[in-house]
Amino acid sequence: MAKNRSELVAEVAEKSGLTQKQVSDVLDGVFDVFSDVVGKGEKLTIPGWLSVERTERAARKGRNPQTGEEIEIKAGYSVKLSAGSKLKAAAGTPK
Repeated sequence: MAKNRSELVAEVAEKSGLTQKQVSDVLDGVFDVFSDVVGKGEKLTIPGWLSVERTERAARKGRNPQTGEEIEIKAGYSVKLSAGSKLKAAAGTPK
């Protein structure tokens, strides 16, 4: 079952003994740090869990899906999330 933010906050609050407000504030802080790090082009790593980094995308040609016309897509940035060993282990193996 997918979790949304409020369900995540409620579950973490229950497991940690913190209030939902405290957990929500911590999550806001974590995502602010993620944004700052990625915005600076740096990599953030939480060993065993995940890493987050900004990647560059080269300019390329694409097609307008409505008209089929070829268009030029500008170079830009994207974000890459990589799962660590603990997160991969939690996913298990296919049955």
